[in-house]
Amino acid sequence: MKSKLIQKAQELRQHGFTTGEIADELNVSMDTVRWLTLQKAEEEKPDAPVDFAINWNSIGGNSTRLSYVSGALSDMALSHGEADVVLGIAVSGVPFATVMADFLEDMSGVDTSLAIFHPHKHRKDQDTDDEGTISTNFGNVKGKKVIIVDDVITSGKTVREVIHTVKDQGGEPTCVTVLIDKAGLSEIEDVPIESLIKVSRL
Repeated sequence: MKSKLIQKAQELRQHGFTTGEIADELNVSMDTVRWLTLQKAEEEKPDAPVDFAINWNSIGGNSTRLSYVSGALSDMALSHGEADVVLGIAVSGVPFATVMADFLEDMSGVDTSLAIFHPHKHRKDQDTDDEGTISTNFGNVKGKKVIIVDDVITSGKTVREVIHTVKDQGGEPTCVTVLIDKAGLSEIEDVPIESLIKVSRL
């Protein structure tokens, strides 16, 4: 498994993916990506960072399963009240958020728009302290209650970035929903985290 991850990370790097994009694609932390992309098969390898690689292709590659998972995430999100906007974190949170916006509109009867967040870690120039941005081609968050959606929380850094951006733009984050929480978090910045699967290190 480790050699396949090393190979995949290095292939993605050769195709121009940033460290953040590779982390999203492989569902590992950025530290793990840095380690994976520096490995050489013939050299002595240092210890890998402690991490779990998540492969949810069986869900993401099947629209019916993706729909069921999005329905479950929608149900969990509604326990925190109705929302006006579902904000998907690019890239992997967007499919869930898209289906969730449709589910939530049907379940609550409230017009629910879709917004998309582009995290800082996807930028080629990561030397700045800037946070990510909400796309202007989709829904906006000003004056609205917002559900934040992603596939995996690894450290919580990206979710924290999204929460700050939503608040800075005048939105109110009601909760964060994720497929898998590798950090075992119950909240970030006083915003509750709802996950279908919570990974715990023993």
